[in-house]
Amino acid sequence: MKDITPEINQLPCEPGVYFFYDYTDRLVYVGKSINIRSRVKQHFSGKDRKSLKIQQTVKRIDHEVMGSELIALLYESELIKTHQPLYNRAQRRSIYQYGLYLTDVNGYKALRIAKTEPEKEEITSFSSVREAKEVLHRITEKYGLCQKINGLYKTSSYCFGFHIKVCNGACMAQEPAELYNARVDAFLNKSSFEKFTRLFEVAGRTGDEKGLVYIENGVYKGFGFCPADTPQKRLLSFISARQDNRDVRRILMRYLVNS
Repeated sequence: MKDITPEINQLPCEPGVYFFYDYTDRLVYVGKSINIRSRVKQHFSGKDRKSLKIQQTVKRIDHEVMGSELIALLYESELIKTHQPLYNRAQRRSIYQYGLYLTDVNGYKALRIAKTEPEKEEITSFSSVREAKEVLHRITEKYGLCQKINGLYKTSSYCFGFHIKVCNGACMAQEPAELYNARVDAFLNKSSFEKFTRLFEVAGRTGDEKGLVYIENGVYKGFGFCPADTPQKRLLSFISARQDNRDVRRILMRYLVNS
């Protein structure tokens, strides 16, 4: 087994994607991280089954700095679909196991966490229940929603939020449903891709450039990089066309919900 510690130590501590190649120079894994060197070190010090296979198989490491976690995520998803590396197979099946769905609780619009279902379109998705609850707690607090209605606090009476005066009593039908639902709609409107057009400006790969991600009428168009001083009217010319699919919409939706 080749000692690739020198290669790892030369990797940048920046956001991007990394590539593992085996002894036949076949791409066997694609990953992303906000700190490439730190994440690759974890692969080569881990004791889980996948880490041990990587340690035994990988001969060469490559990388691309992306500047931001958002573009790294989008690029990683695209590369996995294109190359289907051996050690990414399980990741493709299980990366987003839970979703946030809209339902009804006694006339109030409820945001509930559930296992993702292929036939149902979720508002956004998560890789774990813990992550899902953390995000839903933030949404509930930000929009003044009810923990009980959103399934975060089990009680037959008022939710905890009511006692600390961040819930207006929807948990016991004291707030008119139309007022409560208007705040849920405000969240949904912000998080909806329908007729949604936006150019996101994120960190670039260097200090003198910025990253760009473009959505037009709810369709992901691609990403790119441009000089930091590029006039606004020229930004779209730097977008490289990329394929829209459900996975990239999930990534973008998560970014919208968390921003």
